[in-house]
Amino acid sequence: MLVLRPAREDDLPGVLALSRLAKQGLTTLPSDERILGRRIRNSIESFKRLEPEPVAGDEYFLVLEDSELGEVVGTSAIVSKVGGFQPFYSYRIETSIHESESLGVHNEVQALHLFTDHDGPTEIGTLFLRPDARQAGAGRLLSLGRFLLIAEHPEAFDERIIAEMRGVIDDQGHSVFWEAVGRHFFDIDLATADHMSVEDKRFIADLMPTHPIYLPILAKEVRAVIGKVHPLTEPALHMLESEGFHDAGQVDIFEAGPVIECARDEIRSVRESRVARVASIGQPRGGNRDQPEYMLARRRGFRATKGPISVSDEGVMIAPELARALEIEVGDEVRYSPLRVLPEAKPGEAAGS
Repeated sequence: MLVLRPAREDDLPGVLALSRLAKQGLTTLPSDERILGRRIRNSIESFKRLEPEPVAGDEYFLVLEDSELGEVVGTSAIVSKVGGFQPFYSYRIETSIHESESLGVHNEVQALHLFTDHDGPTEIGTLFLRPDARQAGAGRLLSLGRFLLIAEHPEAFDERIIAEMRGVIDDQGHSVFWEAVGRHFFDIDLATADHMSVEDKRFIADLMPTHPIYLPILAKEVRAVIGKVHPLTEPALHMLESEGFHDAGQVDIFEAGPVIECARDEIRSVRESRVARVASIGQPRGGNRDQPEYMLARRRGFRATKGPISVSDEGVMIAPELARALEIEVGDEVRYSPLRVLPEAKPGEAAGS
């Protein structure tokens, strides 16, 4: 049984092992025990504050646990607000018109403009699933389960949610965009810049060019990767697009991966989530076969899993293994949302009710 839950200090060895499997470009999961340990400890404090009084900028670090193996097989996270003491940097893609009547020339020219946000939106990230754990629905629970936490505590998160998607980087950690742009100003390799940005972003303000970078002056192969994702990131991108995320017109300043966004309350998993009492624990009607799967989370002390449920006027019926995974009993409340888009569900209606 897969369970999405807040990271604990004793998860550090498992998280560190996952970080060593992650390919180049997953900046927020560095293979650094000190940094990862600090993120987990900060997350523990954030969860302690979540219900009484959340703080802007708190980070919620989650792990996906295989309860049968007792192993951490994935990570994901939410930063409630980017910016503040550590600004959020990106390139905004803007188009300007350049024309000459005497030459009869009319050109639309795109340029990258450095954008610094000190009061930014909520950001989701740190998504990584161990390759051998990529079973049906595991990646969805790891990614979309975060939205049940956001739906339960909307006041803790911004009205706009963004995700920085990993850009095009080869197996050796080489980025043609970084080599064409960033290296000229920072004089370090991409991996070093990524690692430094996790610790302290001040060097970006010190060295980043503030003038526009016009795309026509960049080589064709460099322009080709701007706003494109790493092949391994394409499934995560498509999943978020199915949730309502769309291009924000911004790219990462290091490897030019796209930034996507969605209004918090318009995210499908948030919009379609419902709260219900656990009316009974037993096998949902019709058994597991052909039953649509739902994400469901207990409302106190976040824990989420997936599986078929039956919904009625009295509440929900959940299977015994789901109740054990969530550590809940009859009478407890859960928040649930379809794991995938249900064809019969209409916008604004409770899917499966």
